[in-house]
Amino acid sequence: MKLLEGKVALITGASRGIGKGIAEVFASHGASIAFTYASSDEKARAFEAELAAIGVKAKGYKSDAADFSAAETLVNDIVTEFGTVDVLVNNAGITRDTLLMRMSEDQWDEVIRVNLKSAFNLTKAVIRPMLKAKSGSIINMSSVVGVSGNAGQANYAASKAGMIGFTKSVAQELGSRNIRCNAIAPGFIETEMTEKLDQKVVEEWRATIPLKRGGTPTDVANTTLFLASDLSAYVTGQTIHVCGGMLM
Repeated sequence: MKLLEGKVALITGASRGIGKGIAEVFASHGASIAFTYASSDEKARAFEAELAAIGVKAKGYKSDAADFSAAETLVNDIVTEFGTVDVLVNNAGITRDTLLMRMSEDQWDEVIRVNLKSAFNLTKAVIRPMLKAKSGSIINMSSVVGVSGNAGQANYAASKAGMIGFTKSVAQELGSRNIRCNAIAPGFIETEMTEKLDQKVVEEWRATIPLKRGGTPTDVANTTLFLASDLSAYVTGQTIHVCGGMLM
């Protein structure tokens, strides 16, 4: 059974890692995919072809979601191309890790802008087509760090905690219009980025997780699929931890 047949999903930061995993799972369940990317046009075109081979319509947009006007233009372009936006996944994010005493104003501002302001920009932009359709699902990618905090990540933790508060507020505002908003808090997810880490450090992290492994983009994507689909029709304002028990 394809859970997103006939749906249009917008996924930010989907050219790699968790975002790419979400796009692949959504496409396998019949969703048309609009995705954003920051740099490589070549990779974006290749990913469009990969998704199209699954049998769905797919298009990548080079866009800065942290720019308010650009986000509005992006959603207008997607509605023109696809007809609507049924599902929004605010996944784009960056880290600029360092201890607070060494953190620059730019390092703080950049993380808040890319991680948190982008969620505001795109959520505000998709409200109009979702109100017109009288339905929609907005999914914000937070982090267990947004719940627990983490030394050396004050900026990242603040941005991800902000997304949880934002999620709860949007859920309360738009619930009466049949528009749901939920957050996902991934734990240690193994992607291209973690492959660059010292394997001894990675093994130490895995050992602290009750399930004794790092998560995969597919683990996060499957939870995102649940929240995007009608299986979660009575779920809104929630934060689901996908962390192998790392945070309880």
